[in-house]
Amino acid sequence: MKIGELARQTGMAASAIRFYEARGLLSRVRRGANGYRDYPPETAQLLAIIGQAQQAGFSLDEIKQLVSADISTWQHAPLLAALKAKVRDIEALEARLAHSKQQLQTLIRLVESKPGEMPCEENAARVLASMGIASPEPATKTPSASRPASRHTK
Repeated sequence: MKIGELARQTGMAASAIRFYEARGLLSRVRRGANGYRDYPPETAQLLAIIGQAQQAGFSLDEIKQLVSADISTWQHAPLLAALKAKVRDIEALEARLAHSKQQLQTLIRLVESKPGEMPCEENAARVLASMGIASPEPATKTPSASRPASRHTK
């Protein structure tokens, strides 16, 4: 099948298909005498697998190592181990995201609980203090009378 037909069938851009081929994910591509690519029918399935694997968080390098263009050469144990490892990665990410979400919700509650007419600067210091973060010391301005006189005169 020609690249245009494969692109229509899979919903992928022809440039994406060529990219996957260049990265070595599609190795069973033949070229006709005219130089046109001729893809075997199972390429559409392989492209669907590549797309789903990317959506699941696999990099192209990981996909290339695990999923050869020839489905009959797939290795059960490494594929299963990689899938289980990716699930563990996702679970760890979910835990980090849940922790980040909880921290942000706490921060939102702190900021929203600003007492009545308290100026924003004081509220920021209050929020930082409740988070255990010291507020920066306010910058003190040096009066002009205490500045050293310039050595240069006009």
